[in-house]
Amino acid sequence: MNRINRNKGAATLTDQKRTSVNVARKTKYRVLLIDDHPILRKGLAELINQETDLMVCGEAEEAPKAFEAVGVLNPDVAVVDISLKGGNGLELIKNIKARYPDLPLLVLSMHDETLYAERALRAGSLGYIMKEEAITKVLTAIRHVISGEIFLSDRMKGRLINQLVGGRIKQGGSSIDSLSDRELEVFRLIGEGRGTRQIAEELRLSVRTVEAYREYIKDKLNLKNGTELVQHAFQYVHSGLAA
Repeated sequence: MNRINRNKGAATLTDQKRTSVNVARKTKYRVLLIDDHPILRKGLAELINQETDLMVCGEAEEAPKAFEAVGVLNPDVAVVDISLKGGNGLELIKNIKARYPDLPLLVLSMHDETLYAERALRAGSLGYIMKEEAITKVLTAIRHVISGEIFLSDRMKGRLINQLVGGRIKQGGSSIDSLSDRELEVFRLIGEGRGTRQIAEELRLSVRTVEAYREYIKDKLNLKNGTELVQHAFQYVHSGLAA
């Protein structure tokens, strides 16, 4: 059974106490980990808790539980993955920012930053870092967003500057960037070999809704049929862009 995990010392706070608690902060910033991989959460929590200025106040693996955890645990920062059980990380970020606009959010994901980092920033995240990075960089990213600073890799910063100077850069000459966050998620799952019903179950959507997304994707990518869609999605996933 999924539940919000409270580490020792994590307090349950009412909205009325949030301001006074922030003013009376002692030494450590409270980090909420939102990721659907238990082993990664455990390892990251152990490393964060070794820091003198950071502590993990709780964990969640499902989007609904994560949203609940923000209100219950009163974190100073939330570290969020793109892929979650029961929802999408980008949608979760949007929902959290709508309810808790002052909470800094950092995306920590295996998904390629060249496609997802800008989307994460648009959703409300202050930073994006890939899981392949060293723990020292992850800790630096956490501290940056707590301070209200944007954190991106040097490569991603350069890419965004190029986009501002010379117009948007498209992945491999395709129109992948034209897909909405949900369409991109469906597209990725198609490339991973999921069928329509499997996608519907995983994203908690109706089969008809997934079929509609497939049509939208084909139209935006100028694909003629379902076969081309599957082939294009497979190439996208296995090219490393979605890794």
